[in-house]
Amino acid sequence: MGAGREVPISLDGVRDKNLMQLKKLNTVLFPVRYNDKYYADALASGEFTKLAYYGDICVGSIACRLEKKEAGAIRVYIMTLGVLAPYRGLGIGTRLLNHVLDLCSKQNMSEVYLHVQTNNEDAINFYKKFGFEITDTIENYYTNITPPDCYVLTKYITQNKQ
Repeated sequence: MGAGREVPISLDGVRDKNLMQLKKLNTVLFPVRYNDKYYADALASGEFTKLAYYGDICVGSIACRLEKKEAGAIRVYIMTLGVLAPYRGLGIGTRLLNHVLDLCSKQNMSEVYLHVQTNNEDAINFYKKFGFEITDTIENYYTNITPPDCYVLTKYITQNKQ
């Protein structure tokens, strides 16, 4: 890299034609295999699921599911957020997460949550920087990885009433 040369980080929506990019990233990034429902939810969430590109290389993604709560409110579940190891620390994960948090604010969604393996301190610290808090612990959440326990991290977004 030339000194001072900015490599653009761009986000792109996930569609049928580039869904394989998301599948490939997930295979590399996560110890869990995702089923067809995961990919259907990711596609259905529209703007809430994005691929991240560093220059023209696909290096990360965020995939969300929109869930209806009582009284018609919608909360956002972050199914996955990951960036390939060589590209971490460049602000790509931050850009992906901020994209989703901004959408939540604009669409008056007051809750975002996710599951993180209890020993994944990097991820836990990352989310805490954005105001997420550990709101629950679920034992034996994961079936084929150790430890099998996870934390539920939740961020409540206060809405600006005009």
